[in-house]
Amino acid sequence: MRFRVSHTTHYGYGSPVSLCHSIAHLKPRQTPHQRCLRSQVRVSPWPSVSREHTDIFGNRVNYFSIQQSHAALEVSAVSEVEVTAPAAPDADASPPWEQVRLRLHEAREPDAVNARMFALPSPAIPAQQAALDYALVSFTPGRPVLAAARELMARIYTEFDYDPAATGVATPLAEVLDQRHGVCQDFAHVGIACLRALGLAARYVSGYLETLPPPGQPKLRGADASHAWYALYLPSQASSSPLPETQTAPTAGESGQGAEPPAGTWIDYDPTNDCLLGEQHITTAVGRDYGDVTPVRGVFYGGGEHRLSVAVDVDRLEPRV
Repeated sequence: MRFRVSHTTHYGYGSPVSLCHSIAHLKPRQTPHQRCLRSQVRVSPWPSVSREHTDIFGNRVNYFSIQQSHAALEVSAVSEVEVTAPAAPDADASPPWEQVRLRLHEAREPDAVNARMFALPSPAIPAQQAALDYALVSFTPGRPVLAAARELMARIYTEFDYDPAATGVATPLAEVLDQRHGVCQDFAHVGIACLRALGLAARYVSGYLETLPPPGQPKLRGADASHAWYALYLPSQASSSPLPETQTAPTAGESGQGAEPPAGTWIDYDPTNDCLLGEQHITTAVGRDYGDVTPVRGVFYGGGEHRLSVAVDVDRLEPRV
């Protein structure tokens, strides 16, 4: 499926801002199941400095600086993306979760070494005993890792209330675990905290959902704004059965001398909607938690109190069937 994604962030200031420095994570990633065909970010007023770079997580990041007085700031991004739904893995054929944990921490391949950072606590997802206790209900001894992960996602969907008024971006994870309500960002943090508490690697994923689904399909929660979910990492040799090719990074070169070791696999889980990654999911950025992938963030001088508004639309470009 091909989609057009429009994301506009508007700040209105109570008094003029003399200087601002900002970064934006608004351009979709290139992945085995997603192609970003084109993407453009516009900033108003026109920035004095503007450049793009790729961060440590492989995200496309736009930096800009406005060095003249302004009373409002608008950052808009328009992208066209082609998405193919990954093949669903055979959860019951996956290896025991303890084997996956052991392989993650023993592997020497660069891909697995890099993934180990996602097994550690992060600023928004500190270690929590409550997360471990919650995870162990699903991750019983010897259980296939993907079967346990699927149940964990379903439990978050069922046992946590989706309530946009209950939390904010600064709500602590401990409060979400205790009160059991929140939004997609909170549910992603809960799932990641549970997996990391077990010694597994899990990363935060930000993106979008199709605004209006095809006829006969339900509208997914989180479709009118930026969306978030999480992904679990499986090292390349931790599986006793083939993993879906659409989610496995390709090797460079043929087998033999000069070939790179096979990459591991990331399996994405959307606990807000109790589903795996599908053709309605568009991935923008990945990180340790929300703080690594905030759509727009920065610092400014002056401004007083400000008003923030965000508008997101994801439209299917091809005819609905």
